Amino acid sequence: MIRKILISVIAVVVVALSFKYCEFKKDNPEELSYNTNLIQQQILNVGKLVVTEGHFAEVITYKNQQKYLMNMLSFEKKALLVVNVDVTVAYDLHQMKYDIDEKNKTITILNIPKEEIKISPDIQFYDVEQSKLNPFTGEDYNKINKQVRANLAKKIANSSLKKNAKNRLISELSQLFILTKNLGWTLKFEGNIIESETDLTQKIKL
Repeated sequence: MIRKILISVIAVVVVALSFKYCEFKKDNPEELSYNTNLIQQQILNVGKLVVTEGHFAEVITYKNQQKYLMNMLSFEKKALLVVNVDVTVAYDLHQMKYDIDEKNKTITILNIPKEEIKISPDIQFYDVEQSKLNPFTGEDYNKINKQVRANLAKKIANSSLKKNAKNRLISELSQLFILTKNLGWTLKFEGNIIESETDLTQKIKL
């Protein structure tokens, strides 16, 4: 009988100590600080320049006509342009704004910088035809460059380049989500709780 009582007392003590240990572990400021440092380090790891590259090519025919003597005389200039363009879409995550709430174990992404699109065209002229009364000038080259960039903007918008860039961004942010989840923290973006990696794609609309 005494043996059973002793076993019961020991069991109660063990359970009580276990609860105390769990409570201590939960509120341990050293562990909280360690977790916070881990999250901040992961943000530094993610905080980099995410770059997606693409290449476009097109052929453009440029024509211009100058008319004189009430349109009775005209002088045309034209050229065949071969355009090769390198395009980069980048997210500079060094500029990402966030807030860490240690008390509630929550990290909130406040702002993700918009993508930066850089276009580097290489324009080659072929079959150039011009006259002394209507030669190619700097104004022509400016018009051509403007036209090329306008055409490229449409191509980029209709291509998968921006989508691929966003997928790379989501991939980087997923590393932060996985860490916060494993540590028992909550990740938010503009007030929305990120509960899965799919949420990153659905709720981070750029």
